[in-house]
Amino acid sequence: MINFSHIKKTALSFFAMSALCLAMTTQAQATAVDVELQLLVDISGSVDSTEFALQRTGYINAFKSAAVQTAISNGTIGSIAVQLIYWSGSGQQSVAVDWMEMNSLASANTFETTLLAAGRPYSGLTAPGSAINFGVGEFSGNGFDGALQVMDVSGDGTQNNGASTSAARNAALLAGIDQINGLPIGGSSLETWYQNNVQGGTDSFVILAGSFADFQAAIEQKLVSEISGNPVPEPSTMILLGSGLIGLVGYRMKKQA
Repeated sequence: MINFSHIKKTALSFFAMSALCLAMTTQAQATAVDVELQLLVDISGSVDSTEFALQRTGYINAFKSAAVQTAISNGTIGSIAVQLIYWSGSGQQSVAVDWMEMNSLASANTFETTLLAAGRPYSGLTAPGSAINFGVGEFSGNGFDGALQVMDVSGDGTQNNGASTSAARNAALLAGIDQINGLPIGGSSLETWYQNNVQGGTDSFVILAGSFADFQAAIEQKLVSEISGNPVPEPSTMILLGSGLIGLVGYRMKKQA
């Protein structure tokens, strides 16, 4: 007489063991990096075409800069993993540059080529909470194993659509994201909103870019801090001079308990 109960238990044990072996194999094949860095970039309707171009160019030039390249090479492993996501309204998130290893000027050039080819998919409302929720799932099975998982949220406005930003931040931290940093583009009130609703995790921080023209200097400082693991120092103001424009960029660090 066939013992169906025994066969069922044996099959379940087999599938459980197979799943465990697959998970172990996937983890073993993951590329070790110092940081898994996800860039969540606001392209809502308040960001015009010129400002969008300044943002995109800011990321490209920052990764090519000597300061960022040095921060990467000085890491324990000497490489990081990067993903860039464009976001706008609640259901509007698009991966512009999927997870890639960044460890040289050549890889920064690959990042540039990929980002320039992506185009602009949205120009809608502002839903940073929904972007954070989307971003969390992108870390799982991304092919990299970093000592830190960092989310980097930039934008020029507060939430007017989608999931609660503070709730999304809290859920992301519970899911295992180590640090969520903010780069608001605007004034002190937006900086405060980012500190209260976006920023989270040990040694997390917010850097304020006074305008889109100041974005590149701000993102370069931010990337160096995230890659090197050094918190942004206080006091946190610096004057940027360029093309006859004086922009004020404030940046602060607030440690979480």
